[in-house]
Amino acid sequence: MSLPNSLKPFETDATLSSFEADQRLTHTRIRIRIPKRYQQEPVISKLISDYGLTINITAALLGANAREDGWFDLDLHGTVVQLQSALLYLNDLDLEIWYDSDTESW
Repeated sequence: MSLPNSLKPFETDATLSSFEADQRLTHTRIRIRIPKRYQQEPVISKLISDYGLTINITAALLGANAREDGWFDLDLHGTVVQLQSALLYLNDLDLEIWYDSDTESW
């Protein structure tokens, strides 16, 4: 059985150069908890401005006067390198991050 021209076996991705693989667009969904100590830090804004991601906030839970931690469900879109760098930034802030297991892995 032959595959349609638009479909390629998974193994063909291994033939991409590392530059091509790093420049592929991908996305992932995460849930993060941003502690109240970061309420003055533009954490989500930096993901856009510093890392070039496109972000869709799909859900959020915030206290009335920002006295509690914030919880955000984010759909992140960008290249592999952009996503990896942005996730390292979030990790460096020591934020709790949960990954949606149904999204594409990279």
